[in-house]
Amino acid sequence: MPGRDITDKGGSKPVVPGGDAQSSKTDIADFLNAARTIAKPVDGGGGRLIFALDATMSRQPTWDAACMLQGEMFNAVGRAGGLNVQLVYFRGFGECRASKWVADTTQLRDLMVRIDCRGGHTQIAKVLKHARDETVRKPVSALVFIGDAMEENIDKLCQLAGELGMRKVPCFMFQEGGDAAAQTAFREIARLSGGAYLRFDGNAAGALLNLLKAVAVYASGGMTALQQDKSRESRLLLEQLSGGKGGK
Repeated sequence: MPGRDITDKGGSKPVVPGGDAQSSKTDIADFLNAARTIAKPVDGGGGRLIFALDATMSRQPTWDAACMLQGEMFNAVGRAGGLNVQLVYFRGFGECRASKWVADTTQLRDLMVRIDCRGGHTQIAKVLKHARDETVRKPVSALVFIGDAMEENIDKLCQLAGELGMRKVPCFMFQEGGDAAAQTAFREIARLSGGAYLRFDGNAAGALLNLLKAVAVYASGGMTALQQDKSRESRLLLEQLSGGKGGK
């Protein structure tokens, strides 16, 4: 995949606590509420969304289905308009790459479907550092991450998530599967950055897609775009945004 390599190294020590079985209605409500923290376009400019993927071997069994889901999300972003997207992925022995920022998301969809999974440890710290560095150059509206594992130092990840929170870059962390270490880390990253955490499986793919679409619509066009969108998830998100209660 074309794009620059992200070279700084992450930690390697996992923490394995207990975890719950699946995302509850409260988790989804928290997700929708936290989505209000996404920066709206300023002075007519489009929002910027980083879409990051774990492409290590543990995701291979569900990779084709995940790519279809993620590809549909890119299509939704393209239809929403006004949003620049960057694709970031990691896999293999220290490989972590970022695409160019593009408004034509079909380019990213085509790139993504050509990515194959390769064995290696997670590199979430690199993704978070990259998001931090990008928003220093030009504000990033949000980071969406989809993964199933965490094999790094959780304290280091939390430090980076806190830095993103201070820079108003919410992280929306989507966990595939039930790894306990990943659940704890993803929840903390979401909390410290002002974002949200959701766990999903094949049975929840449709709900996840629609939630991602609603986030994309808001990131690209703010309240006006949500008001024009007729999906149930956009209506729910609009209710949260109009409730005046702020994020988590």
